[in-house]
Amino acid sequence: MRKPKRILVVDVGGTNVKLRVTGHRAMRKFSSGPRLTPKKMVSETRALAADWRYDAIAIGYPGVVRHGKITVEPRNLGRGWVGFAFAKAFGKPVRVINDAALQAIGCYRKGRMLFLGLGTGLGSALVTDGIVEPTELAHLPYKRGRSFEEYVGEHGRECLGAKKWRRAVADVVARLSTALQVDEIVIGGGNARRLTHLPDKARRVTNSNAYIGGVRLWRGRGR
Repeated sequence: MRKPKRILVVDVGGTNVKLRVTGHRAMRKFSSGPRLTPKKMVSETRALAADWRYDAIAIGYPGVVRHGKITVEPRNLGRGWVGFAFAKAFGKPVRVINDAALQAIGCYRKGRMLFLGLGTGLGSALVTDGIVEPTELAHLPYKRGRSFEEYVGEHGRECLGAKKWRRAVADVVARLSTALQVDEIVIGGGNARRLTHLPDKARRVTNSNAYIGGVRLWRGRGR
């Protein structure tokens, strides 16, 4: 199909689902959580965006997406996401991508960049010379039999306290930067604002980059 003029971007998170459409600066949202099924997400999105006009939809999903298809059920949402027919449910063309990859596309500049999303969990995506590669770093072992996500996700922040959590984030960023040999690390997600100092080679971004990523997903680098 032709590049759509108006795109609805749906950023599905563990706490909220955020919506923004081409031509409007305002972001709208509704609560997600462990009872949010894809059917309910579509219903609430359509209701909340009823007065918006859009030709296509970009969805950022908090889990594994391969070749535009969800392959693993989410950890923090309801069931039924694998195999769900989003285009049929919305009645519009839909592209689905990992939520961290959506953010990464939106904030990418050049070179080799690692995006880390500090939110309910830990999202990650690697972009090399403009090519995005979703990664599943969150559940790799880190310390004491626990994963990266268990230390730097929201549960880890609540258990460790702010000071120790920030130290854990700095250590995780340093390890991943060295292991993946990146030029830059971009830190986003709702908890990025809680960092008082940024690690070397890191910059902080807001969740608004998900919208830019959704537009680029359909149109390429242009906004």
